[in-house]
Amino acid sequence: MTDIKNHAVDHPGSLAGSLEGRRFKPTSMAEITEAVELAFDYRGDVTLSLRSGESVTGYLFNRQVADDNSHLELFPVGQQSHRCIPYQSIESIAFTGEDTANGKSWEAWVSKKDSDRRAEAAKIEAVTRTKGYL
Repeated sequence: MTDIKNHAVDHPGSLAGSLEGRRFKPTSMAEITEAVELAFDYRGDVTLSLRSGESVTGYLFNRQVADDNSHLELFPVGQQSHRCIPYQSIESIAFTGEDTANGKSWEAWVSKKDSDRRAEAAKIEAVTRTKGYL
C-alpha cells in the first residue's frame, strides 16, 4: 500500500489503519496517483471533488496510469453505468463510505475459523456421546 504521510489530510483524527473519514488534497500528479492507489485499495465509497466544482461519490473499481491519459473508473452512487474521470480533473479525494474491510485482518479470520472448528468438533463429540458411540 502507498504511504499516506505526505498527503494533506483534512481529518487527522481518523482511526489508524483506516482511511475512512479522511480527505486528501493532492498537489502534484504524483500525489494524485498515490491517492488514487489508496482509493483503489479502499473497500468503500469515495467522494471526488473535481476542479470543475462537481462532486462525484462512488466505488472506484479501476484505474489506468498513463503519462498524459491517466484516469480512474468508478460506479457513481445511484447510477447504473460507470464513469471515467481523468486524474487532472481531481482536486481532492475523500474516503466517505464505510470501510468494509477495516479491522478484518487475516489473523482475525484465522482465529475465527479456528474457534468455529473447535465449536463444531465439540458439537459432534456431544452428539456421538449422546448416541453412545464414545
